[in-house]
Amino acid sequence: MSHRADPDLLFELKKYGAVNIESCFNCGTCTAICPLTSDEHPFPRNMVRLVQLGLKDRLMESTDPWLCYYCGECTETCPREAEPAETMMSLRRWLTAQYDPSGHAAKLYTSEKAVVMTIIRAALLTLAFFVVLHLLGIATVVTDQVELNAFAPVLWVWAFVLLHFAYLGVKVIRNTLHMSKLVMRASVKDGKIPISVYISEIKILLINLVTQKRWRDCGGENRWWFRHLLLLSGYATMLILVVALLPLFQTDNIYPIYNPQRWLGYYATIVLIYISVDMLIFRRRKEDEMHRFSQPSDWLFPMFLLIGAVTGILVNIFRYLGADNAVWAWPTYIIYLIHVMAMIAMLDSEVGIGKWMHLIYRPWAIYLDAVKAKASEKESAAGALAPAD
Repeated sequence: MSHRADPDLLFELKKYGAVNIESCFNCGTCTAICPLTSDEHPFPRNMVRLVQLGLKDRLMESTDPWLCYYCGECTETCPREAEPAETMMSLRRWLTAQYDPSGHAAKLYTSEKAVVMTIIRAALLTLAFFVVLHLLGIATVVTDQVELNAFAPVLWVWAFVLLHFAYLGVKVIRNTLHMSKLVMRASVKDGKIPISVYISEIKILLINLVTQKRWRDCGGENRWWFRHLLLLSGYATMLILVVALLPLFQTDNIYPIYNPQRWLGYYATIVLIYISVDMLIFRRRKEDEMHRFSQPSDWLFPMFLLIGAVTGILVNIFRYLGADNAVWAWPTYIIYLIHVMAMIAMLDSEVGIGKWMHLIYRPWAIYLDAVKAKASEKESAAGALAPAD
């Protein structure tokens, strides 16, 4: 396959956060110091060189940016202060945009106006949904006490959530398949890999999806791995409660403190508040390499997590306080509406097109590499067994 050079690639990548990349003279110090690099994946050096040469196709075929977990050691040792770690981060943003055929991800990463408009549109769509429910008489406002399921009928809300979740799921699958097509197109001679090979490596995908264990080898920074694992556990718990178990989770019943429904909700809330505040503090301080440079997309995810967790726990508190007290009725309904609007806005600006997708693309890249390695192994074995002419 021929590769055409794009002289504007370096400038394009700067829109995604690349810093001082033109200063690199390809000495290889970054690759030598990186604890995750290998002979097959000599990053960041190779990625920086491909950017300087403008080889877009080679970059889109590579999984190297996703195999980097940003320990920052390459940047700390760079003799030219070329910020190779930030180049890798900007490549992840750029690749996320390339995987999205709609072009929406590219707009969100390069235009703050597009981000604002996406958030406003998603919030207004959610508000309109509740307005229609009330205009049609499906929902009503009870003011002498808190009756959340009268204000927001749970089955209707659940249907709205499931439809929205399905819509986002289609985007995730579409973009992930597009990533696969780009990465795998030059992997084997005939371009075909048996389905059995894909199935045989599923275990690697699941392990890395759940644990992100490769992060533990990133410069010994196990604290980042643990924070990420904690975030994943809290986020997954809340996702299960809201998407799969909403009729059980959104209820007007007053459960005792020892009820599992409350434990799970409180665990997810505490974890999400702790991690999101922690992420925002680190980005604000800029004391470590990972957080010295931040794009708007880097702030958006933790801010949404914090807003969602805080408004969610406030709804819960107000609901208990308003079980027989009219004072808490309107505060509960208003905070609930803000909560749902914020969560839908977060999903519309993150799932399939934003930083949230790093949770998917990192383990998927490891999986695709494993598939390619297994396919090459089978191809070599078949060649060795073939009779000589």
